[in-house]
Amino acid sequence: MRTGVRYVGTVDKKNALRAGALAAGTTLMMLLMSSPALALTRDDGDDPGTGLSVIETVGLFVVAPVVLFAVIAGLVMVLDRSTDRQPKAKGKAPAKA
Repeated sequence: MRTGVRYVGTVDKKNALRAGALAAGTTLMMLLMSSPALALTRDDGDDPGTGLSVIETVGLFVVAPVVLFAVIAGLVMVLDRSTDRQPKAKGKAPAKA
């Protein structure tokens, strides 16, 4: 009798190594291609504005998405017209006559 954990969907080592190598290679290529040194040279017609302050950055990338999510969730809850919100009664089905 065997005891221990039985795995339903096993992954062989060859496929795991292939997937890991692909993920590592893709990550490495993305890091190499997006080098910050490329941002030092200006393009023709490049006209950057002033930078954002910390408050503006937090407001734009944190507060605005949270507020947008809350507004959408609130609208969904208020405008939901479903009638099946009552919990189902647990019990036997009525007998047929």
